[in-house]
Amino acid sequence: MKLVIQIPCFNEADALPVTLRDLPRSLPGIDLIEVIVVDDGSTDATAEVAWACGVAEVVRLGQHRGLARAFMAGIEAGLRRGADLIVNTDADNQYRGDEVGRLVAPLVAGQADMVVGERQGASVSEFSAVKLALLRVGSWVVRRASGTQLPDVASGFRALTREAAMRLMVFSDFTYTLETVIQAGNRGLAVGHVPVETNPSMRPSRLFGSVGEYVLRSSGTILRIYAMYQPLRVFALAGSLIASAGVLLAFRFLYFYVTNGGAGHFQSLIISAICCIVGFQVVLIGLVADLIAGHRRISEEILYRVRRLELERPPHDGP
Repeated sequence: MKLVIQIPCFNEADALPVTLRDLPRSLPGIDLIEVIVVDDGSTDATAEVAWACGVAEVVRLGQHRGLARAFMAGIEAGLRRGADLIVNTDADNQYRGDEVGRLVAPLVAGQADMVVGERQGASVSEFSAVKLALLRVGSWVVRRASGTQLPDVASGFRALTREAAMRLMVFSDFTYTLETVIQAGNRGLAVGHVPVETNPSMRPSRLFGSVGEYVLRSSGTILRIYAMYQPLRVFALAGSLIASAGVLLAFRFLYFYVTNGGAGHFQSLIISAICCIVGFQVVLIGLVADLIAGHRRISEEILYRVRRLELERPPHDGP
């Protein structure tokens, strides 16, 4: 069994040697471990440092494309290298290298398709109260959207089987953590978690400029991905709320019609009719979106099968 550890990097020349040094060289049940670095358009010597540290491959993106794109580039590279298991870890040494064995153990045992490391150590103690609260709220929302029981959905320390890696596609440019969990849950993959220790932070997070930006972009990602997999539920809820507002306005008109002899308040009746019509139309849009989602699932299955054929095709010898 082959394990590929991928590390997305953006200007991590200083931290990368420490991260690479702590990674395991052998693990129970694993025959071969390789490390690949994804250089996401770094302007420092990240790629040169990675080669000097003896990694198996450096995937260089022409320009800075963001963490989500770098993550998927690493997944593709790991699959091309014949990985049976793929582990993603951060280049800033947040996650301890000796925890890789604990992370992949459920995969080796056939108990899960994806395992996410639940952060327990030093870096978590450095989180502000606001960040911890956002982490808990975000994890609760993603658990509801994905049907999983992950306590730390934002953790980037995760392991996937080859089958799970081939089935995941990240559409966001912001982060892969939330999207991949929602996808995995809605595609019926077995998603587990294990507690892992972390190292003290070497630098502040560069993923987002402020807490507000993180909340807005993460909320948008969750809503978009959830609507992609459960469109009827989302549109039916929105349509029902709009129609309910219309019904309430209709009762308001009836109340004043009875108590005041029908004088005035026709605006409520007009707005009520508009809300009921719009709500009904939103539900109809949900029905259409649900049909489109069915076709999308068929397209995803076709893409998966094509991907599998391409990756498992034997090398062509000869002219």
